[in-house]
Amino acid sequence: MAVTRTRAAQSAGALALANARYWTSVALHVRRAMRHWESRARAIEDPELRELALSKLHAEGFNAEAAAMAATLAPRPHRRHAVEAIVALELLFDYLDGVTERPLADPVGDGERLFDVFIAALAPSPPILPTTGVYENADGRGGTTERTAPAVDDGAGPYMRELADAVRRSIAHLPAGEAVADAAMRCAVRSAQAQIRMHAAPHAGTDQLSAWATAQASGTSLQWREFLAGAASSVLALHALIAAAADPRTTPEHADQIERAYLSICVVVTMLDGLVDHHDDAREERLSYAGLYEDTALLAMALGRAAREAARQSQTLPNSAHHLMTLASAIAYWSSAPGARNEPARPVLMQIRRDMRSLLWMPMLAIRAWRLARQARGGRARSGERTPSC
Repeated sequence: MAVTRTRAAQSAGALALANARYWTSVALHVRRAMRHWESRARAIEDPELRELALSKLHAEGFNAEAAAMAATLAPRPHRRHAVEAIVALELLFDYLDGVTERPLADPVGDGERLFDVFIAALAPSPPILPTTGVYENADGRGGTTERTAPAVDDGAGPYMRELADAVRRSIAHLPAGEAVADAAMRCAVRSAQAQIRMHAAPHAGTDQLSAWATAQASGTSLQWREFLAGAASSVLALHALIAAAADPRTTPEHADQIERAYLSICVVVTMLDGLVDHHDDAREERLSYAGLYEDTALLAMALGRAAREAARQSQTLPNSAHHLMTLASAIAYWSSAPGARNEPARPVLMQIRRDMRSLLWMPMLAIRAWRLARQARGGRARSGERTPSC
C-alpha cells in the first residue's frame, strides 16, 4: 500500500499536533517524572549500580522524553497517567539494558531473572518479582516477594521494583488497560528476550539468537533477523499500547493491530540504528543487528521491505496519521544522523528516502531543526537516542 499525498499531509499534520500537545500538556509531567526517578536512583545503595542508573538517566534520559510523545494520543484526562507509565517503563528498560550488558555468570538465565521485573510491570496484578523483600502493590498495600533463585541485582532491586510498580499503578488508572494487557505482555516478553539474547551473544554465541528468533518468527512474514530487530525495539510498541489504553474505545482487537504494526515499525527502528552505528560497531568489534547480515544488499532489501510493510500496516490503525508520523520521524532521525554519511549506511538510507520522500519532508525539516537547536545548546544527539516522535 503506497503512501498517498493525502496520507502524507495527514502525517505532517499529526506531527504538528503531537508537538503542540507535547509542549502544552506532556512535557511538564515528563520533567516531574524525571526529577522523581533521579532522586530514587540516587538512593540506590550499591555504588556501582547507582552510578549505572544515574548515567542512564543523564546519557539516555532523552529516550524517556521522546517515548512520552506517544502520550499525546491519550485523551487529556488520562494523559498524565499515560506519561507516568511510559516514562517509568522506558527508564526501567534502559536500566536493565545496561545491567545485562555487564558480565553475567549465566548471560541468558541471569538476564531472564533481571528482566522478570520488566515483564511484571505489564502484569495486571503484582506477580512475583525478581528479588525477595517488601514492595508496594498497585493499590498501595504492602506485599512480599519470594523467589527460590538468588537475587542477581540486590543493590538496585528497590529502584527497579518502584519503576515497575509505577508502570502498573499508572496503567491501572487507564480505562482500556485490560484491553491491551495481553498484547502488552507479548511485547514485553519479546522485547526482553531479544535484549537478553543479543547481550548474551558474545559469550553464548549467535546460534541461540537465530534459534529463538526463528521459532518466534514462525507464522509471521519476517525472517529471523528482521523478527529479532523488531523484538529488540518492542518497548516502542508498549508505549503505543499504553497510549491506546488511555482511550476507552480501545478493544483487544485494536491492541492486536497495534502490536502487529509496531513489530514492523520496530524492525525499521532497530535496523536503522544498527545501520547508522555499523561503522563504529565494526571498528570496535561489537556485534550489531546490521552485522548479522552477510552483505549490504541483503540488509538494504530487508530494510526497504520492512519500511514498506510498516507504512502499509500503520495506515490500517486507528489514529493512522500519528503512527505514520512515528515511522517517518524514525526514518528522518536516523537518516540525518552523523553516522548516516558513512558506509554502508549512506546508499541504503538514500534509497529509503527516495522510496518514502512524500512522507518524509516534514519530519526531515523538524529533525534537522531539532539537531541544529541541540548543537546551538552544546548538546549532541547520541546514537542510543530514539527519535523524538517515537
